[in-house]
Amino acid sequence: MSPEQAAHRISVEGLFKDFKIYTQPQDRLIELLLGKPRHEVFHVLSDISFAVPSGKSLGIIGVNGAGKSTLLKLLVGTLQPTGGNISLRGQVAALLELGAGFHPEFTGRKNIFLNASLLGVPDENIEQLEADIIEFSELDYFIDRPVKTYSSGMYVRLAFSIATMVRPDILVIDEALSVGDMAFQKKCVQRMNEFREQQKTMVFCSHSMFHVQELCDTAIWLDQGRIREMGDSDKVVGHYEDYCSNKKVYHSIREDIPEELKQANADSEGEGKGEGGVQDCKINSLSVKSPEGNELTSIPALSDIVLEMEIEVLVDGMEGNFGFAFMKSAEEPIASFLTTGVDDIEKGPFRKGDKITVALTVKNMAMRVGEFYVLGGLADKSGLLWYETKFSKLKHIDANKGVGPLIMHSEWSVKPPS
Repeated sequence: MSPEQAAHRISVEGLFKDFKIYTQPQDRLIELLLGKPRHEVFHVLSDISFAVPSGKSLGIIGVNGAGKSTLLKLLVGTLQPTGGNISLRGQVAALLELGAGFHPEFTGRKNIFLNASLLGVPDENIEQLEADIIEFSELDYFIDRPVKTYSSGMYVRLAFSIATMVRPDILVIDEALSVGDMAFQKKCVQRMNEFREQQKTMVFCSHSMFHVQELCDTAIWLDQGRIREMGDSDKVVGHYEDYCSNKKVYHSIREDIPEELKQANADSEGEGKGEGGVQDCKINSLSVKSPEGNELTSIPALSDIVLEMEIEVLVDGMEGNFGFAFMKSAEEPIASFLTTGVDDIEKGPFRKGDKITVALTVKNMAMRVGEFYVLGGLADKSGLLWYETKFSKLKHIDANKGVGPLIMHSEWSVKPPS
């Protein structure tokens, strides 16, 4: 092994994974008896090679069916490759499909010992970690009940608590955090950031591009089982978002978006709530105004506009980041503005009952044609988890002369001949 390879926690070379697809169950037996193929070969992964150095985090992105989950299962050993080599150095903990590694008839407490034992933790060490695992999972009342009675969120709480409390060298996560409630997601993100600070290695598969950018150093974009792009997470995510935006999968804004945005707003009402239903904050109003304070429904190109929202704080000590975005649909941003990395504005902590007015002035509105919604939101201190979001009504750009979707503020200069 070369010194360069030795520095890698994860090394994958020429990985292939095929599945045999049978039309009927009895075809397996007929194939075995007659020795003649009765199946089709489906190539899930083809020629995958990458390495993850110690202390680095890798994000895996791609559309559904691209092979992301299969790749993670190969990494942790729950599937065997058709070809190629996988090398992992150190203890590995994984959160894959819901309930993996749990016995449904066992209690949560017994599954702590079962799951930790599968991770190679000695029994005496598990006993020392047991109380911390239960405390982090917040399952005190349910810990001695069979896990078959658990909700999906409770499964994730216990699995994440076990996987991270044993302090593995490599942590592999497959979209598991999307199941938990907002309060627990915040704890999970904090734990994952602690892992990064401790120079642990992490592989994270998610459809949340923001989390991939913030939590991962590099990213791999899988497309039909092959690596389409690999590199810096910001760059790869940007190219992937461009690809998704250009796909013709969106319907007419006028026909479909109002109902979609209603649902998006309804979904956001449940965010920011802990187990007891306590919400951190709420957005009372969101408006788009002229610099003079007049509400705008149509906007002239190259004009200045003010995005404004009033936020009511519902708990003491809340800290947060603010954000606005122009949205073509609930899933298709045009532009975004965030306070993460901006140090000269007030971000808290705020007290219960405070009402905060947040305003952003956008200079020289560059859109020449089209319609869009404004999204306002408040994120936690890390900027990774959103407490609440709110959409505006549909906004229009005033018709004006020109070609193309954008019009840039510019100045001409022509020098006469000397």
